[in-house]
Amino acid sequence: MLRNGLGKTFRFLGYTLQYGCIAHCAFEYLGGIVVCSGPSMEPTIQNSDIVFSENLSRHFYYIRKGDIVIVKSPNDPKSNICKRVIGLEGDKVCTSNPSDFLKNHSYVPKGHVWLEGDNLRNSTDSRCYGPVPYGLIRGRICFKIWPLNDFGFLRASPNGHRFLDD
Repeated sequence: MLRNGLGKTFRFLGYTLQYGCIAHCAFEYLGGIVVCSGPSMEPTIQNSDIVFSENLSRHFYYIRKGDIVIVKSPNDPKSNICKRVIGLEGDKVCTSNPSDFLKNHSYVPKGHVWLEGDNLRNSTDSRCYGPVPYGLIRGRICFKIWPLNDFGFLRASPNGHRFLDD
């Protein structure tokens, strides 16, 4: 009887460990559901919107300009941020705020990306902390899940003029 009970317990623990490993790999490498907070990506993503983030793009270096990504915060490694990719390594980017009269430009260093929120007046982004290492990217947002009336793929950047092509 005791032997039977121990056998069931160990089988249960074994299945729990196996399914836990499968779930971990799925969330780490395939993607997951993310709840976004803060005003920095408005109007594209509102506070408390729920989105699906896929993680394969970061592993295959398939992040492009205009993509919205989830990134480990350069200021606080315990938190994630949601920003739009404005420039990739070697790209020329505008490093000044939209209200600045004189515009400053710089090049994104190798192995880094330039990130900005869609709400330029209320976003802490690469204009504050500089280029972000590619290794901090956790995933690329594919589409919005919630609210249901806004379900689907995300719209283009309202700041498309900030993308430079020189």
